Amino acid sequence: MVTVKKEGIVFEKTVLDFENEGVLNPAVIRVGNEVHLFYRAVRSGNHSTIGYCKLSDPLTISYRSEVPLLVPEFDYESQGLEDPRIVKIENIFFLTYTAFDGVNALGCLAVSRDLVHFEKKGIIVPQITYKEFDRLANMKNPVDVKYFRYNQHNVTLEKDGERVLVWDKNVIFFPRKIGGKFCFIHRIRPEIQIVVAIESLDELTETFYCNYFTDFSKHVLLSPKYPHESSYIGGGCPPIETKQGWLLIYHGVRDSINGYIYSACAALLDLEDPQKEIARLPYPLFSPKLDWETQGEVNNVCFPTGAVIFHETLYIYYGAADERIACASLQLTELIDELMLNPKENEN
Repeated sequence: MVTVKKEGIVFEKTVLDFENEGVLNPAVIRVGNEVHLFYRAVRSGNHSTIGYCKLSDPLTISYRSEVPLLVPEFDYESQGLEDPRIVKIENIFFLTYTAFDGVNALGCLAVSRDLVHFEKKGIIVPQITYKEFDRLANMKNPVDVKYFRYNQHNVTLEKDGERVLVWDKNVIFFPRKIGGKFCFIHRIRPEIQIVVAIESLDELTETFYCNYFTDFSKHVLLSPKYPHESSYIGGGCPPIETKQGWLLIYHGVRDSINGYIYSACAALLDLEDPQKEIARLPYPLFSPKLDWETQGEVNNVCFPTGAVIFHETLYIYYGAADERIACASLQLTELIDELMLNPKENEN
């Protein structure tokens, strides 16, 4: 078992209007010796913006903005910008987030060169109805029946005059191009999917995604496998490059008599062919155990979204009970060694 230290709560909600209901699920990136956090700030009524905080080391706050950094500007994000992640690719910071309009939740992108000014690029995931997803995804191979359980939205086709689309969240870029092309993961429940080998974001057209869905099973990266992730899984932190492969910290969810339980999980992907799973932990990396993880806006949640490395120690930042931001740490080499003891090819 990997030794994980719960470092505790990094920061909590305040009385400020934009974050008086909760702070959670931060995008995290290290620049020099500082750590920048772009977090989901929730105000009354479940309206979200993205707040900003800077740390002088992995656990010490040096600056926290009293106003949100990014706010809703367009109809598709009218009720919130949720659950950001961030990477740096060729001197440009790619910040992804989920836009929510009260009906649909879809992955979006904003870019920056200085972590201060961000340009929104809009929705980059498919905008597809359940009926169309059903038709396209089953063209070549039947998909897991759980897709229809999780994505029917009670078979509602329209709500408040808007089309109800398949929710596509947890968009996370790999922090470098692979073979000279962009790669990112996304999640339509219950599995994690991957988009690989695009030279430009302009390629993400309606036609591109129609072709993508007609061979949908080809794009499934990880499926629920172990008891702690038996309900569904989703992206967590941006992939971390190691000599052994891409370390992917993701979240796994299982149902219980007390509702869903969200845990942090770990897998290893091939460096040059990230669609290939090398290894996966057969147990959760860490789960909600402490009071501030088991009790909150949503109980029993450890939702990892960002990680940094200092002196071979991996610090994982996560939303705790959907109300506060916490951190856990572990030795990176220990985690990689443990993953290599659980390779995919040894499965029965």
